[in-house]
Amino acid sequence: MPRTTTVESSSCPPLRALTFDVLGLIKVVEARGGQNGDAAKVVERWGEPDASKCVLSASILDRESHPLIGIARKSGSVEIISAINGDLQVQIPDLCQPEDDSIVGVHLLQKHKSDSSSRSCTLLASTTKGHVRMESVKLGKTPAKSVRDPSPTVWNVCGSGNILCSKVSEDENHALFGGKGIEVNLWDLHKLEKIWTAKSVRLYDISAQRRPVISIDFRETAIKAVSEDIDGNTIYVGNGSGDLATFDIRTGKLLGCFTGKCAGSIRAIARHPELPVIASCGLDSYLRIWDVQTRQLLSAVYLKQHLTSVVFDSHFRSEAPAPQVETAAEEDKADATPVKRKKELRGTRKAKSKSSKRSKCEED
Repeated sequence: MPRTTTVESSSCPPLRALTFDVLGLIKVVEARGGQNGDAAKVVERWGEPDASKCVLSASILDRESHPLIGIARKSGSVEIISAINGDLQVQIPDLCQPEDDSIVGVHLLQKHKSDSSSRSCTLLASTTKGHVRMESVKLGKTPAKSVRDPSPTVWNVCGSGNILCSKVSEDENHALFGGKGIEVNLWDLHKLEKIWTAKSVRLYDISAQRRPVISIDFRETAIKAVSEDIDGNTIYVGNGSGDLATFDIRTGKLLGCFTGKCAGSIRAIARHPELPVIASCGLDSYLRIWDVQTRQLLSAVYLKQHLTSVVFDSHFRSEAPAPQVETAAEEDKADATPVKRKKELRGTRKAKSKSSKRSKCEED
């Protein structure tokens, strides 16, 4: 049963986050804020537990109308679902052969196509062998009525090695790929041309060619997750020991570590586009919400499975009474019934709460 942890020094603002795990489940976590600083709670669960549907990568098209989530699964398929109720919009099966070439990155783009609308998007997916696929999708009222691009753009970003990560720029004009035995490549997504190559993964100024500007070391274990701040000057770094810290990339200076050590490797960090908070998750099965200014833990929710990714829905507004968590021992069973939400936007529903709360302050 999910457990929630809060600290008394700060309150968690109203927010909505979606987590993804190794059993393919998607869990919706909401905090309603308020004077009492309500803790984050699990309000919905989408999907059935299935290890073959492990979520490898997730991306949100964060918009007010028809927000979407792209999900890459271990089975080699990619799904686009509604970020409001989890309904499947379109599925792309067998995008790769998972036995030897799994998906490592999936991104939903909106500005890449000039005719984009709330009922369309562009999908960019990359695999470990460097195969990249970009195609537009027009969404119908049902998955069967959705229309995929009959001529998707496909190219290769490496000739050897393994791609381990990918990132799309905010303006959606460029994509970066890197990994083991592969020089970091920066690509123009309109011309499909490689415009820059590095020699190793450090902080680079592309105007300085291949010379690294800053090299940052953070403790002794491997860095597993990095996320940038909206100020363009700060990054958040999580490692395999559960340490979380923030750096100024202009100087390489360590600005500070977040109070409250995680018990397992951090696998994903997400910065809220508007609120001064970040979310982290990983192998200790906790979703943690942190204040980026005080670096204090605001709330933590135990979600049972190893977590692989987290995204924020920044258009969530706390206008209705806080929903209750519907969860019980039956969640332990593989045949548990997934929670469904009403269709209205940001709708709420009442259910009996069987979750237990415990207050504590986690210290490093």
